[in-house]
Amino acid sequence: MSPKIPRLDRRTFLNSVGAGAAWCAASALLPPWALVNAGHRRLAPATGALDTDIDLAIRRTALDIDGRRTSAVTIDGSVPGPLLRFREGGTATLRVHNELDEPTSVHWHGILLPPEMDGVPGISFGGIPPGETFEYHYRVVQNGTYWYHSHSGLQEQLGHFGPLIIDPAQGDPFDYDREHTVMLSDWTFENPYKILGRLKKRANYYNYQRRTVGDLFSDAGEQGLGAALADRAMWGRMRMDVTDLADITGATYRYLVNGMAAGDNWTGLFEPGERVRLRLINASAASFFDVRIPGLALTVVQADGQNVEPVTVDELRIATAETYDVIVHPREERAYTLFAESIDRSGYARGTLAPRLGMQAEVPELRPRPLRTMADMGMDHADMNHVAMGPEPSADAMDHAAMGHGDLTDQPMTMTSELPTSAPHGPDHHGPGSAGVAEAPTTRLGEPGIGLGNDGWRVLVYSDLRALEPLYEHRTPDREIELHATGNMERYMWSFDGKKFTQVEGPITFFHGERLRINFVNDTMMEHPLHLHGMWIHLVNGNGAHNPRKHTVNLKPGERMFVDVEVDAPGRWAFHCHILYHMDAGMFRVVDVVDASPAHEHSDHQDSHSLEGAS
Repeated sequence: MSPKIPRLDRRTFLNSVGAGAAWCAASALLPPWALVNAGHRRLAPATGALDTDIDLAIRRTALDIDGRRTSAVTIDGSVPGPLLRFREGGTATLRVHNELDEPTSVHWHGILLPPEMDGVPGISFGGIPPGETFEYHYRVVQNGTYWYHSHSGLQEQLGHFGPLIIDPAQGDPFDYDREHTVMLSDWTFENPYKILGRLKKRANYYNYQRRTVGDLFSDAGEQGLGAALADRAMWGRMRMDVTDLADITGATYRYLVNGMAAGDNWTGLFEPGERVRLRLINASAASFFDVRIPGLALTVVQADGQNVEPVTVDELRIATAETYDVIVHPREERAYTLFAESIDRSGYARGTLAPRLGMQAEVPELRPRPLRTMADMGMDHADMNHVAMGPEPSADAMDHAAMGHGDLTDQPMTMTSELPTSAPHGPDHHGPGSAGVAEAPTTRLGEPGIGLGNDGWRVLVYSDLRALEPLYEHRTPDREIELHATGNMERYMWSFDGKKFTQVEGPITFFHGERLRINFVNDTMMEHPLHLHGMWIHLVNGNGAHNPRKHTVNLKPGERMFVDVEVDAPGRWAFHCHILYHMDAGMFRVVDVVDASPAHEHSDHQDSHSLEGAS
């Protein structure tokens, strides 16, 4: 039995990934019941040291996942890797030893550092060859919840990732009594390179939820046979499927909380009445999770490590690579289920918050699989009257979405300075990697996302996010560019502006010192979590100087999204979709931050990635 944990104040809170003991050397041999609440192999200190000196070993390790013996690429022998804890204002020194028989790397996701420390082979350094060691060394200039992972091949899918916490120099602006890091991930027992090969041969290989003849008869009963057949024919002509929600599904994935499957029941402890901070990290390779804790409200206090004005919701969607910090306040002496449902409803990750080990609560049933609509293809709403739109949203959900859009469009001054309704004509994006173009892309910051908003629950939307303090001098962007997320599902080719990475001629040029506005347009029917290395993305959501900054933004299908970048980091940086298979299939670019000299400006005007519409 575990001893009762005394109440802790917020400066001496419990800092484990499972509120339990550290991993022992033989942890991989323990049965699932012994792993409950075990956390990581190495327990992080209560507060990050000002200067850290850490050794990490990357190796192949045999361990048990969901009761099955398997081999993973581990960091210090565990999946996830050890919880690292730094302190703002100090320095981090990390020696990474490669014990694999292939090159590896570590990228510090969302961390501001010199480009040579960013950990992207071929872009910022040469990678870590087998048997060699690379020393990362950088100043810690921020705080919040982050993570780290491989940027070599598909190693991230094989287990090469871990959580990273940076304690603030001056303390947090919100109170809590203890914390738990909740790292969500997806695991497959298949070789991920074989998965990628199957997707290239047949993009819907893992979609076992396609519509059937029975669905056709059901739709015909509701819409009439002619309308149902016309709907099928339309999607067929586009060679797309309304059930294309995730490329890789629960058909092969196990969804994990801190490396533990649903049946293993990871448990985070609390005492009734405590305010518990949950650091949610989506470390999956290709999965979106809809997170809720039945019986508890979630008060969001950080997004991607950055403080935001607290907003209380019942559910949130966390895209691949995003982090959200939420505070929950369990007052009863009972267990609560932490439920993270996959976007396509093909599976879920599950954990428990409880006063004692061994307790558990009811696990919700998976909700019905949602369907894509023509809005996800960027079609004009006037053209969608004849299309089956799926379940009708509740009045509450419609009001919530309307409020989100109202924040953006009902304020003329904000609209003029913050959210242009049109963008300069960008580069030609009708390349071989583009199977379609969004005819009427629209702002969707106030929409919760497909499959959400129909339950009467409060759902976090991007228009809810408002920086706690102004994060930069609010001024008009110096320049604007347009970038299209494009794809060809039949060929499983993902790209920007119609060209995958191997087809582009050179990097996208940013000018050091400029404020750049990027107009993202999604010409595909899939979500894309877009991640820029080295610099913050300021989400233009109508809050002016309080626009939130993020390291990853989720671009919905058919969406037009405006972001600002304060270009303050010279060097070459990666920019890509964080769905690992999309990145590997071509949705990747290099950003080159150069001096804003006349020579550079002239040369960049020849580059199709940038200059049209520069102000």
